[in-house]
Amino acid sequence: MKRKIFSTVFCTILAISFATAQVSLGIRTGVNFAKWHGDDLQIIEDLLDKTDGYLVTKGKTGLHIGAYVNIPINGIFAFEPGIQYSKKGYSINGDFQINALKFLAINAGARVQSHYIDIPLTVKANVYKGLQVYAGPQVSFLARSTLNAKLGVLGISIFNKGVGITERFNKVDLGITGGVGYQFDNGLNVQAGYDYGLSKLDKNDNYEAYNRVIKVSVGYSF
Repeated sequence: MKRKIFSTVFCTILAISFATAQVSLGIRTGVNFAKWHGDDLQIIEDLLDKTDGYLVTKGKTGLHIGAYVNIPINGIFAFEPGIQYSKKGYSINGDFQINALKFLAINAGARVQSHYIDIPLTVKANVYKGLQVYAGPQVSFLARSTLNAKLGVLGISIFNKGVGITERFNKVDLGITGGVGYQFDNGLNVQAGYDYGLSKLDKNDNYEAYNRVIKVSVGYSF
């Protein structure tokens, strides 16, 4: 089913590309600063705040890479669909610097790493010269998700294991994406954006959590 969806999207993009003379193709890559957000997670984070920094939640840093098609609508606006691989997730880390046990250097953590295929369908506006803003819906398909737990003492890893948890998550994440960018005359472009997930991640609805991702990207239009 996923292959059919991807093939349809890709073929549609190609068809539009050949049918429109001013269409340009491009590639884009960059860094994700991903985290989960939700009322249930806020309760966890409030509890972790009471551990005096022994345990903290952290965003998951990952990458995104893919391609896009820029289809001019008029002199200001353009439609820019794309497809990209994107790493997202959530983590909890701790360094237990308790005075009586400080010499043990105990550390522990848990990290969820999710691999998505994002399909943004954005409208981009040229605000002033190369300055641009963009926004639109985004459909994300979960390819794989893993949970990694670790425990270390004295710098030695005692436990470090990853397990697949893909079946626990919804396969489709609907969201909104938007941001700002700058297009240089030589085809190079940079942008910073934010992905706001609207679909609950947990398939069984046991907890409320949504994807939130800050993206910093560099691209090139051919």
